[in-house]
Amino acid sequence: MRSLLLACLLATHFSQVYAGQDEAWLVLQKASQAARELSYQGVFVYQSGKVAKSVQITHMNYGQGEYARMLVLDGQPREVLSQGNDVVIFNAQNEKVVIEKRRGQNMFPALLPANMDSIKNSYQVRIGGLERVGGRDGQVVFLEPRDRYRYGYKFWADREYGLLLKAMTTNEHNEAMEQMAFSQLTLLNNQNMDWFQPKVDPRKSYVMEDAALAGVPAEAETWTVASVPAGYRKVDQVQRNVPGKTVPVTHIIYSDGLASVSVFIEPLAKGARPKAGHTAMGATNFYAVVTDGHQIVVVGEVPEATVSEFATAVSFKK
Repeated sequence: MRSLLLACLLATHFSQVYAGQDEAWLVLQKASQAARELSYQGVFVYQSGKVAKSVQITHMNYGQGEYARMLVLDGQPREVLSQGNDVVIFNAQNEKVVIEKRRGQNMFPALLPANMDSIKNSYQVRIGGLERVGGRDGQVVFLEPRDRYRYGYKFWADREYGLLLKAMTTNEHNEAMEQMAFSQLTLLNNQNMDWFQPKVDPRKSYVMEDAALAGVPAEAETWTVASVPAGYRKVDQVQRNVPGKTVPVTHIIYSDGLASVSVFIEPLAKGARPKAGHTAMGATNFYAVVTDGHQIVVVGEVPEATVSEFATAVSFKK
């Protein structure tokens, strides 16, 4: 009788756990869809370590797809306009316009992948309570990493509309590494597109440049990236012109569906001082090594173990 009662209690417990997990995944799925399907305008604060910046965002799902404009309100003027996967960055200080494709990481509040199945093997989910963010009720959801190669996340999803109100990245000690949260948020009902243009000075002559070069370098056949951490997959590879470099730099992007890692590979120039070792800035880790006459630098908002493993996974064919 006791064993039957214990079995019933365990069955009830596990059914509640799985029900809670299903609910949490549904909340995240709704948040992902809301960020891309709703039209909204607001101001969010991005904080990483001691650095904090306010960003104004306007997003509209109109006509042929998504349009968004992000304006950094603090420090150096900078604007990002995007239409689908096409991104244009205006930097008023150096009077440059950079055109590129959206690569790797998405922007707040569209941080989550379109398909939650892509991250279920890398993270486990847990539903939390309700907390107020910017005057609105937010449903808390925890994403906890299944290994040491990614951070944890805490999300606050608007209870009514599903849109992410706040997102926090946490380390293995559950300490906040960085966070983004709306301080103002308004849903838009009209389809006026007058806002979709940069605030540029007509007296200045802006220089247009493409951040990525077309095609894959021939040198790519001479190296491989093997044994990357589980869950990460290659999502893009381009060549980039970098100021001060005599040859283009190969840029490879990996993602687990949420976190992203950039691997930069270039021949070590004669007389250049090689970079080696690990550095960190907030949630972002950098790891540099020199292998077979090539400088390899790995960057990502991931733990140190991840960038170091990527850096040492690059090998060259003899």
